[in-house]
Amino acid sequence: MVAKQNRFDIEWWIVQKRLIYIVIGLLLLVVVAGGVGLYLWLYGNPLAVHKSDVTTLAGARFISFEGDVRVVRAATRETVAATSQTQMYPGDIVQTQTDGRARIQMVDGSSLVVRPNSTVIIRDNTRAEGSRRANVSVVVDRGQINVRTEEQPEGTTNVVETPKTKNRLGPQTGATFGINPEGTEDIRVDSGQMETATQNGERTVLRGGEYVGINLSGTVARRERLLDTPVPLAPRDLERVFAGANGAANVTLRWQHPNSGAAAAHYRVEVATSPFFVAAGKVIERDQLIATEFGASDLRPGTYFWRVRATASSGQTSDWSEPLKFVVTPPGTNQPVEVSNWKVEYVGGNIYLARGRTQPGATVRINGRETLAASDGSFRLQVTVADGARDVVVQAQDVQGNSSQYKLPLSPASQ
Repeated sequence: MVAKQNRFDIEWWIVQKRLIYIVIGLLLLVVVAGGVGLYLWLYGNPLAVHKSDVTTLAGARFISFEGDVRVVRAATRETVAATSQTQMYPGDIVQTQTDGRARIQMVDGSSLVVRPNSTVIIRDNTRAEGSRRANVSVVVDRGQINVRTEEQPEGTTNVVETPKTKNRLGPQTGATFGINPEGTEDIRVDSGQMETATQNGERTVLRGGEYVGINLSGTVARRERLLDTPVPLAPRDLERVFAGANGAANVTLRWQHPNSGAAAAHYRVEVATSPFFVAAGKVIERDQLIATEFGASDLRPGTYFWRVRATASSGQTSDWSEPLKFVVTPPGTNQPVEVSNWKVEYVGGNIYLARGRTQPGATVRINGRETLAASDGSFRLQVTVADGARDVVVQAQDVQGNSSQYKLPLSPASQ
């Protein structure tokens, strides 16, 4: 007699075995999840840490430039001419020639002005991913640069290195770094403050209104009040000066003593036909001037630029003043300067906008303000008039020195 197999027992065993597998799997998942949770609790999210540590390269950009400005690429050593689209990355070199000048925007918002005959290396210009914190570092190899920083988020660094110093600039700081041909260095701090370390380990904090000179051995030679730049007074920018009967003009250059800082012992004045004051374009160079004016004689008709700087008794020299432009014009021909197509627009308050057309290049002056007519003769000038004024006096002067005067009525409807 054959015994019958119990099907119910077999099915029950199969169900129980599957259940055991499921329980073991769930336990393993709980262990893994617990381990992951413990790791995150102890060490944080590894992906988040990785993200905050990543830095992005942000190319420094030219805000403006003029003359011969070049960029040497770090990767290829290729030299390219600067354009408005050129970006500079760590290792790239910016070179300005005799007639070159450039203003560069860095990733932290600071600006860098590279003067003529200067070489600057972009060492670092990075920003942390997802953060405002940035690292900016440049090296001045030769020449002179001006640096101005903005507000700096916590952790941001802005460093300027020279052959003999390393300088960390604080927020809203303006400073000038100069490498002299003989190997000495000058540091001028206009505003803010920065920490300077020399190559022999000497550290000092410089504040706005201070100057230090670094000698050949890399130590601070002198520290004193900053000598401000003299303020040019005359001739004014774009002023026209008429030549005499002999075809030349005598121009008196006048400037103001530095407003504050160290006392000026003497001045140096230069007049040139180039705004870069290249050697070939210099017309007048006078040094050791005690007075605050100088007579430039026998200037023939043409366009000229002039600048002035001061020197203290200690030997400290100020920055050059910004070049001012004046034009020597031949004697007039006694011809009237015609102005047409007058139109006056009321802006608001006591402000009006005058438009018209005259000779190209002519100077139009109204109430102490002036502008030059464009190549098509058109001009526009915004002026402020006195309360209750019904008209303004307009003076138009052409490039030959002829001038005419007009009285321009202000429409009652526009008052």
